[in-house]
Amino acid sequence: MRPYSRRLVFLLVFVFLTLSSFAQQTAPPADLDAWVARSMKQFDVPGLSIAIVKDGKVVLTKGYGVRKLGSPEPVDANTLFGIASNTKAFTSAALAMLVDEGKISWDDPVQKHLPGFQLYDPFVTREVMIRDLLSHRAGLGLGAGDLLFWPDTDVTREQVLNAVRWIKPATTLRSRYAYNNLMFLVAGQIIPAKTGKTWDEFIRERIFTPLGMNSSTITSIGFKPGDNIAYPHSRGWRLEGPLAPIHFTKDETWAAAAGIKSSANDLAKWAILQLDHGKLPDGKRLFSEAAQHEMWSPQIMNRTSDPKGLMKPLKSNFSGYGLGWALKDYRGHKIVSHGGALTGMVSTVFLVPDENLGIVVLTNQEESGAFSAIVYHIVDHYLGAPENDWIQGFYDQRQQSMKRAADAEKLQDAARNARSQPSLPLAQYAGEYEDPWYGKARITAENGKLVLQMTRTPLMVGELSHWQYNTFKAVFRDNTIPDAFVTFAMKADGTISEMTMIPTSSLADFSFDYQDLDFHPVPKPATNAGSK
Repeated sequence: MRPYSRRLVFLLVFVFLTLSSFAQQTAPPADLDAWVARSMKQFDVPGLSIAIVKDGKVVLTKGYGVRKLGSPEPVDANTLFGIASNTKAFTSAALAMLVDEGKISWDDPVQKHLPGFQLYDPFVTREVMIRDLLSHRAGLGLGAGDLLFWPDTDVTREQVLNAVRWIKPATTLRSRYAYNNLMFLVAGQIIPAKTGKTWDEFIRERIFTPLGMNSSTITSIGFKPGDNIAYPHSRGWRLEGPLAPIHFTKDETWAAAAGIKSSANDLAKWAILQLDHGKLPDGKRLFSEAAQHEMWSPQIMNRTSDPKGLMKPLKSNFSGYGLGWALKDYRGHKIVSHGGALTGMVSTVFLVPDENLGIVVLTNQEESGAFSAIVYHIVDHYLGAPENDWIQGFYDQRQQSMKRAADAEKLQDAARNARSQPSLPLAQYAGEYEDPWYGKARITAENGKLVLQMTRTPLMVGELSHWQYNTFKAVFRDNTIPDAFVTFAMKADGTISEMTMIPTSSLADFSFDYQDLDFHPVPKPATNAGSK
């Protein structure tokens, strides 16, 4: 063989090996379809879609299953899902753009831009900063105020902003992390205050359009039969009934916290933008690298856990929250991620910056174990980590959680004094009650039973059955709404002074923040018996 021929052969072999190595580094797991099918079966998920991006390129976008049980339409890479709290990163990015433009600073007091904003504590009102709104450290409790907009209510964004002042804090400012949607709604209202555009308009014009997220939309209003959208599915709040499609969540009010509907194809573009530090494909910037550094830096730290068995690889050295992003480490790599949960849908956006890897999984069921098992299988593939049966691990974790809740309810039942009687005749519990931030609830006597209606929340109609003493158990007619214990306190004269609520089970989603409600009877109007 001539020398130049040998060199050509060597060159071709080198190129082949290089391309093969590159393909191995970028290709998704060979068993991905089988893994997804097994995960969907294990967790009973009707449909999902996935996006994988690596090194600035889209490796995979694909749909699996159906959009709605009982209908044949398949999920594809353009099917819209409610991404819920993955919206929070969009709100942070929008504010980052205003930081870059010099219109706001992360450390500005919120009142500088929203003069009418008030929290329960005047000191916190003066001191709370924009970055506090975006990092779950403003002192409110877990999910505080979520009943203002979930389940569907009639309140406006302005009414929510006004109601915040009546919600009592759970901790002091910046002392503890407590996940909260309410403060992201407040953060979203800074955008119209500074730009004259609504949050919705700003997100569409300044993020969706430059990124080419042409399918993405905000809120569930305007969908028509035949639109390429996944329907939410639920087994009920106990996660044990038959799976069925349910109504879309009405989320215009809390859009800045959880309102975006998007697809695998569109979120692949979002993930690439994030991994490229805010740079658009044409080289322009949506936001600066400095702004992203702030968003990806811990603003408050959380406790880490010590998982066992199949979940042991999830043991992390740190866990925190940035500005619209959750932060931790996995197998020595920094993870920037977020989950999203609506009634009937859960999703995740999962980034591994030092590997330039992004994964999106969108599902139309409420089982987070499904997307988690898929994400970690994909991540392990790219990290070259040992195989782990994540599907079994997350399913076991689910079953353990269900058992703990069932055991707690058994103890609850055993401790109940079923022979006790209410202090008053049932009809005397009827009437209107009012909470300073939520508004009114109404109890009526119907066919010898008490019925609770949360007046701002049409779906929250529950039958009250006596539990013990002056506590009743509310079972709501909509089975996606968790049961609650409703307790009445009495004055010395035997009249009702207060009505409070708590969830009956740990399976209740934290957004049903019954424990933050403090209802008091609304005085009945005086009657003029002597008037003519």
